[in-house]
Amino acid sequence: MTNDLPGAIDGLVKTHLFLLSAALCLHGTSTAQDGAPPAVEAPPVEAPAVEGIAEFPAQILASAVTAVGALGKEVVLGNYQVAIQRMNPMWKERTAKRMGGMEQLEMQLDGVAKQMVQQGISMMDFRPDGNPRGFEVWPGKKVDVINGQEVESLIYTKWMVLVPTVTRFRINRENEKALIIDSIGYQVAISDKDKLDWTFIDGSGLNLNDLRSLFANLPQDLQLPIVEKREAP
Repeated sequence: MTNDLPGAIDGLVKTHLFLLSAALCLHGTSTAQDGAPPAVEAPPVEAPAVEGIAEFPAQILASAVTAVGALGKEVVLGNYQVAIQRMNPMWKERTAKRMGGMEQLEMQLDGVAKQMVQQGISMMDFRPDGNPRGFEVWPGKKVDVINGQEVESLIYTKWMVLVPTVTRFRINRENEKALIIDSIGYQVAISDKDKLDWTFIDGSGLNLNDLRSLFANLPQDLQLPIVEKREAP
């Protein structure tokens, strides 16, 4: 069963995803009715588009996947504050502004656990699942001294890795067997190249326009990982 769950059950999952995602700033905030996302100041350097690195460093992919796994463990334990702390700062600022400020976001966060219980929904697991893809983003300048003269060159200063994930929910139903739902999605893991300190954007409501508004040099033919819900086998 994929993306065609019975209406009531699908509604419960969507309610939970909304509560969790909104309160944690982990849900993409641009929808058709919202219009185009607000502009984000781009680095003041012109840079050519890149198609990612031909052989992206395996240790960078592994580092991003490990970081997503650690984030998932904290969220499953109910440590939602960690998700806000590790959210990408640019995306956090944008989302908090749309929600009426960080104080409003924090107020919603405080009610997440209670509303989950009221809805009979619990999160059982949240982990990386699938092949990550990496890109270089965020152009900058590097100055080298060649033959005694300073020479400027364009570089990319950040890593961006798309990490597929699966989140498993348990939905308790009165007089019925509990329903187990897998939500297939992904995290966008971002880090400066000079220090692997990963921050994240959840892909559950993200689209290419959102991502390009932050990282304009992404490949034109980029396809984002699948996002869907299905009943667990």
